[in-house]
Amino acid sequence: MSMKSCGVAERLAAMNVEYAAEKSFFGGTRRHFPSRSACVELISDIRRLLFPGYFDNESAAGESNDYLTRERILHIERVLQGQVLEALLFDDGDLSRDEAGKRASHVANVFLDSLPQVLELLMTDIQALYDGDPAAGSLEEVLVAYPGLYAIFVYRIAHVLYGLDVPLIPRLMSEHAHSKTGIDINPGANIGKYFFIDHGTGVVIGETTDIGDHVKIYQGVTLGALSTRKGQLLSGKKRHPTLGDYVTVYSNASILGGETVIGSGAVISGSAFVCESVPQNARVILNQETIVHKPDDAEPAWCYVI
Repeated sequence: MSMKSCGVAERLAAMNVEYAAEKSFFGGTRRHFPSRSACVELISDIRRLLFPGYFDNESAAGESNDYLTRERILHIERVLQGQVLEALLFDDGDLSRDEAGKRASHVANVFLDSLPQVLELLMTDIQALYDGDPAAGSLEEVLVAYPGLYAIFVYRIAHVLYGLDVPLIPRLMSEHAHSKTGIDINPGANIGKYFFIDHGTGVVIGETTDIGDHVKIYQGVTLGALSTRKGQLLSGKKRHPTLGDYVTVYSNASILGGETVIGSGAVISGSAFVCESVPQNARVILNQETIVHKPDDAEPAWCYVI
């Protein structure tokens, strides 16, 4: 690369060349695209709606106000409908604005109707975190201070949108939570009630993961996919593991593969590497054996991507 200094005109010309290449790479100009900042603010608006007073100064903690609740519902409906409209038009260039508007309105209505059930699930998650962590001083402390609960909260609302086939917005939300907490939960995962993530940093839960009720996961756990290097050809296929009820997975364990089923009541030890099914109530203990592969050896069968 030349170190010669360029003037503004040369820099502008060089950037325009790259902009043209970028436009070609992404398939042209996108006149419609959801706002990341608006989607992030929606997360905060929804949290204030579900837990009045804990994340605002407009009412006492835990005290609802019909006027504020009504205004928040209307605001969320308006903003969500607008962002879903942009996402739908971005995803399908042949979709008419009228049709996209109808679909966006439907999504916003179904989403708002689902919030009582989402709140019910979140209350079980708060209870699970409180019951499972002797350091928790109160249920309220879990709500306002635990990163695991925040990641689960964002997952729960993003999962509703994912189930309504909303493009892009669920990932914008989940990646915001990922950036804040270090916990990566794909909105496509199916997670039961009383879900517990302690500490949480480095947890990865893939798109096609199925998790039962009363499951506990600790920091650094990966619920990932085995790789046959097929990339996009695997889209839509079951790639990630299934965990039954009352499973506990300790820190830094990796459980991989769409055919891997961890039976209910099983316990997976820290740093274990699991890519085959485990019976109910089994205990998986880390084998300390060290396996060395030389550079010219065949690639091991457990090569994986998350």
